[in-house]
Amino acid sequence: MNTALYRVVVNDEEQYALWPAHKDNAPGWRDAGVSGAKEECLEHIGRVWTDMRPLSLRGRS
Repeated sequence: MNTALYRVVVNDEEQYALWPAHKDNAPGWRDAGVSGAKEECLEHIGRVWTDMRPLSLRGRS
């Protein structure tokens, strides 16, 4: 059983990633307010990140 905890992080381009809960965020990434099991975090990312284009590219359309 995998008991590792993760959190969802997001960058300024509104791109999401999964990050180990025990590690500091990588530069340019901030907490998105969701943490838990890997599957829970991935489900959240799947619900909120529906447009994979970076924010700067979405703003051009």
